[in-house]
Amino acid sequence: MSHLQRSCLCFRGWLAGMLGVLLSLAPSASSDVSASRPNILLLMADDLGIGDIGCYGNNTMRTPNIDHLAEFGVKLTQHVSAASLCTPSRAAFLTGRYPIRSGMVSSTGHRVLQWTGVPGGLPTNETTFAKILKEKGYATGLIGKWHLGLNCESASDHCHHPLHHGFDSFYGMPFSMMGDCARWELSEKRVNLEQKLHFLFQVLALATLTLAAGKLTRLVSVSWMPVIGSALLAVFLLTASYFVGALIVHADCFLMRNHTITEQPMRFQRVTPLILREVESFLKRNKRGPFLLLVSFLHVHIPLITTKNFLGKSAHGLYGDNVEEMDWMVGQILNALDVEGLTNSTLVYFTSDHGGSLENQLGNTQYGGWNGLYKGGKGMGGWEGGIRVPGIFRWPGVLPAGRVIGEPTSLMDVFPTVVQLAGGEVPQDRVIDGRDLLPLLLGTAQHSDHEFLMHYCERFLHAARWHQRDRGTLWKVHFVTPVFQPEGAGACYGRKVCPCSGEKVVHHDPPLLFDLSRDPSETHVLTPASEPLFYQVLERVRQAVREHQQTLSPVPLQLDRLGNLWRPWLQPCCGPFPLCWCLREDDPQ
Repeated sequence: MSHLQRSCLCFRGWLAGMLGVLLSLAPSASSDVSASRPNILLLMADDLGIGDIGCYGNNTMRTPNIDHLAEFGVKLTQHVSAASLCTPSRAAFLTGRYPIRSGMVSSTGHRVLQWTGVPGGLPTNETTFAKILKEKGYATGLIGKWHLGLNCESASDHCHHPLHHGFDSFYGMPFSMMGDCARWELSEKRVNLEQKLHFLFQVLALATLTLAAGKLTRLVSVSWMPVIGSALLAVFLLTASYFVGALIVHADCFLMRNHTITEQPMRFQRVTPLILREVESFLKRNKRGPFLLLVSFLHVHIPLITTKNFLGKSAHGLYGDNVEEMDWMVGQILNALDVEGLTNSTLVYFTSDHGGSLENQLGNTQYGGWNGLYKGGKGMGGWEGGIRVPGIFRWPGVLPAGRVIGEPTSLMDVFPTVVQLAGGEVPQDRVIDGRDLLPLLLGTAQHSDHEFLMHYCERFLHAARWHQRDRGTLWKVHFVTPVFQPEGAGACYGRKVCPCSGEKVVHHDPPLLFDLSRDPSETHVLTPASEPLFYQVLERVRQAVREHQQTLSPVPLQLDRLGNLWRPWLQPCCGPFPLCWCLREDDPQ
C-alpha cells in the first residue's frame, strides 16, 4: 500500500470518527474510550536522537513513515525517558516506575546489564503492563531487544525472561545489539577485556620468569610447581585475550524464540527481514484482537547493521542509512496493519529509549544520533539531550490528527495509559510514577499530571524539573553534571559514556537553574541576579526531592557488581559451552 493510499485510509478513518472525538470532550470521554479496548502497538527505537526525525525538525534525514504517524496522530514535544541508558529506561517504561524503585540501577558504574549470563534483571515481583494486559485477555508479544535479564540460578530458569513478565511470545535478542557483535573498534567490552587480560598475562609472565630465574640461580628456594602453574596460567590468559572477542559474539549476540535459541551467533543480514516477518505473523495470528505488541528495534544502536538496499543512501553516512532503514521498517509494520484491517482499531506509539550517543565517534565520523538543540546525550543523567525522546500516538477516529502537546510527559506514562485502555487497574500496592496520558491526548485535560520529574544517573539524583503551571514555566535544576572531555566539549569523548559519580562529575552548590520554557538548550544558567525567583524555585524543587525520596524503599541493586558479573553456568548456549553455534530457522523470503 502506498504512502498516499495509507494517508487517505487514515484520513477517512479520522473523518468517520469525528463524532467520537467530539463526544470525547465530555467528562466521561476517557472511560468511554477505555471501554473500547483497542489493539496496542508500541514501537521503540534504540539510541535514536530526537533530532534525527523529520517531524521533530530534521530536514536532511528521510523519515516519512514516522512523520506520517505524527501527521495523523498526536506529537509530544516534552517527552522524556526515566534514564539516559537502555536497561534502566526500559525497566521504567515497562513498569511505570523510576528504575531506582525496582533496583534496575547501579552504584558502581555498571549502568546496564553487561552480559546475557548474569543473574541481575527485572525482578519477578515487578508488574509490567504486559502482565496486566495478558490478565485482561490481550495476546501479548515482544519482538526485538529485551536487555532486562534472563536467568537467575541456571541457564534455563528464565526468571527474568519476557515470558516471565507477561509476554505470551518473544522473538529477538535477550541482550542488546553492540559494537562487539561485529568486532567494531567502537567497543563496549572487548577492547577493555583484551587489555586487562594482556596486562595480567604480562604480570604473570614476568613473575614466571622471575621465579624460574631465582630457581635456576638458587636465589629462591621453591619447587617447580609454582613456576609451572604460573606459566600455564599466563598461557591461558594470553589465549583468552585472543579469543575473548569471539566469546562475546557467541555469548551475547544471538536470537531466541520464546525459551529456545534459534540463531547463535546472529547473521546480521537476516535480522531485519526476520523481525518484519515475525511482526506480520503476529498480526495475522492475533488480528481478531485484542493484542499488545511491543516492537523493540535493534536499530539504531552500533554497529548499525544495515541491509544492502539502504547502504550509502542517506546524507549522514552509515548512521543515517540505519535511521532511514528503521523508518522503512516502521512503514512496513504500518502497511501490515493496513493489510489486516487493523489500522483504525489500533493505538500506535513510537518513541526511543533515550537520546542519541555523542561519544560514538571515530575520527571525523559520527556513528551516534543527533539530539537537535538539546544539550548532551546518551548516558548523561540530567541533560536534555540524553532524556528528551520522540513521543507519537496515533489512533484514527479517536485521537485528533496533527495535535501537538508541549506538556511534560514521560515514557513511564505508557504504563497507566495502556493499562486503563485495556480495562485493567493500575496496581495499588506500589508507587506508580507514570500518569495516564489519555485525557491529555484527547484534549479533555490541558495540563500534564506531572508537576515534578526526577532525573537519575545510576542511583544518584542528578536533576529535577518543575512544571510551574500557574506561570507556564518549566524549571530545570541540576544538582550534579558530568565533566565533559576535553574541556569545552559537549560530551565525554574518549570514554564510552559519561560517569555518574566520582571525580569526573561536579556537585553544584548552588545547583544550576534553567528555564526550559525560554531556554530549551540549557545554555543560560540563571542566578539570583538574573532570576528574582531563584531561591524560591530551588527551595520548592528541593522540597519535592525530599518528598520523592521518602517514597523510596531499599531494594537490591540488580546492576551492581554481584548481579552483573558473568557466570558460565548462566550462559545460554545451543550446544556444549563454549561451542555455541546453531541456525534453526530458514532464511526469510
